[in-house]
Amino acid sequence: MLNPPLLAGLTARVVQTPRLAMHVIERGDSSKQPIVLVHGNVSAARFWEELMLALPNDYYVIAPDMRSYGRSERLPLDATRGVRDFSDDLDSLLQTLNLRQPHLVGWSLGGNVVLQYALDYTANVRSLTLVAPGSPYGYGGTQGLDGQPNSPDYAGSGGGTANAAFVEALKNADRGDGPVSPRTIMNNFYFKPPFRSSREDLFVDEMLQTYCSPQNYPGDLVASANWPMVAPGTGGVNNALSPKYLNQSSFASIQPQPPVLWIRGDADQIVSDASMFDLCMLGQLGFVPGWPGAETHPAQPMVGQMRAVLENYAAHGGQYQETVLANCGHSPQIEQPSLFNTALLDFLTQV
Repeated sequence: MLNPPLLAGLTARVVQTPRLAMHVIERGDSSKQPIVLVHGNVSAARFWEELMLALPNDYYVIAPDMRSYGRSERLPLDATRGVRDFSDDLDSLLQTLNLRQPHLVGWSLGGNVVLQYALDYTANVRSLTLVAPGSPYGYGGTQGLDGQPNSPDYAGSGGGTANAAFVEALKNADRGDGPVSPRTIMNNFYFKPPFRSSREDLFVDEMLQTYCSPQNYPGDLVASANWPMVAPGTGGVNNALSPKYLNQSSFASIQPQPPVLWIRGDADQIVSDASMFDLCMLGQLGFVPGWPGAETHPAQPMVGQMRAVLENYAAHGGQYQETVLANCGHSPQIEQPSLFNTALLDFLTQV
């Protein structure tokens, strides 16, 4: 039994797939058109509960906990595959449940996961909704709209870029409001202050389900001779998001081409052209010493990189639309649910 219980109308179970045991939340008749909701980093399926209930009964809605998040099986993540462990896990779940041609909705890390799913299992995608997704050129360590690396070893990306005190707070199940506690990070960065969710305590508890290890969150690291003196290792989620292993720009030329909705907040501090989680941006602001300067280490244009890939997708005949919600941070489905739900449903009914 989940504590607190799921919102009325939702159920949960564990599905044993050929790859792992996945905890899923679901609503509706599984014979109907599926919508699959994929959560972000340091979060879990329960962040989707309110959206699941807001969607029409015409759909079967399912939200899995990805490996080592929430209540799914804790397994190592091979970062050298980018986010393919996650996308393969998702396919294994869909195959086990016989879910075909789903609408895929991915938030943050989940946006990269559903992009990867579309690259690897193109024929089984009806539509993609990218909710504040990370750049298709990975997180950290690149510049320019074409994702050129700042250094040959992709320094400035990977497991070593996580705040060590935040990782310790996760390990210690810190439910307080200290400067780097999960609660503070969520309220200051997942959302645009002064927004506070009525489900804040639940969300903090779900963040604390994140399994921290060198092969999970945030991953391992190696020392680098290049600023900021840390480069990606080979295990764990932040390394999986490193541009050393993640380059999804080939999405622009996939066939067939599912329609894409890209929806984000205008005040996102996590995925931004001036991200407060990008060490180059933090160096520019003086928070990370030794920054070499904007000529060689500019802030990563994360939004610009995504737009460039989607424009290339459109040039190849694909369809995408970008929706930007005002006064909104990294979690539009939670911060602006009415506007988000309207945009999502308008999109789904046109597909």
